[in-house]
Amino acid sequence: MRWGEGRRSDNVEDRRGIQVSRGMVGGGVGTIVLLLVSLYLGIDPTFLLQQAPTVSVPPTGTSREARPAEENRLADFISVVLADTEDTWRDLFRRGGNTYREPKLVLFTDAAESACGFAESAVGPFYCPRDQKVYIDLGFYRELKDRFHAEGDFAQAYVIAHEIGHHVQNLLGISEKVRNDRARVSQVEGNRLSVRLELQADCLAGIWAFHANKARNILEAGDVEEALGAASAIGDDRLQKRARGFVVPDAFTHGTAEQRAHWFRAGIESGDINQCNTFKVAGM
Repeated sequence: MRWGEGRRSDNVEDRRGIQVSRGMVGGGVGTIVLLLVSLYLGIDPTFLLQQAPTVSVPPTGTSREARPAEENRLADFISVVLADTEDTWRDLFRRGGNTYREPKLVLFTDAAESACGFAESAVGPFYCPRDQKVYIDLGFYRELKDRFHAEGDFAQAYVIAHEIGHHVQNLLGISEKVRNDRARVSQVEGNRLSVRLELQADCLAGIWAFHANKARNILEAGDVEEALGAASAIGDDRLQKRARGFVVPDAFTHGTAEQRAHWFRAGIESGDINQCNTFKVAGM
């Protein structure tokens, strides 16, 4: 991905080194439990984030200069990708007669407080609609590469673009509608609505890639394959198979590997947001 000359965003909150702890679920065991529940058992992690109080610990005092160069390079990369999503969605909203409100992106280490509750790195990157912020622990990208074998800078960009897709859904009122609908149906039906929401965010990530590449020529050979590989690697079926040894489709909340790759491809190949209406597709 061509990003070195890109604009840096002013909307990054760097909380790395600021430690928080949670009274009820903390430490290694709590992290493992949260990881298994949120990723593998089909429970919305935003519910888990609200279940216990947090205690802030003074910053460790580690300056940017004292951090590993590769970590700082990744933080810089994230700032560029965020800026690119801002430019893309601002233009697309303007074309539709709307105003795009830029989200904040919080970089944290191990754990962070959000308006949606306490977040540990095991939850993975997430978007909190209550404060309109994306939360990312840079350690997730090591997991993406080492554990899920999804490598490459565009795979990393896809993750950010997916979470920004949730912000777009929030601004358009889609997220609120899904939350209200989920409250009126069974857990299984609610999970299916969550799958549609997540797959739409994958498609919106593709929409960003299409328009960003058209405007700024960001894509290099192999980039699309990197993103498709990342989307597939974190499909519910693959995650459940890895964790349990078997798959429970009724517990899916994000979609299968095939579905996630399909919807990202739908966005990046069409550039048409109207092609991202996952709620109108039968059989999911």
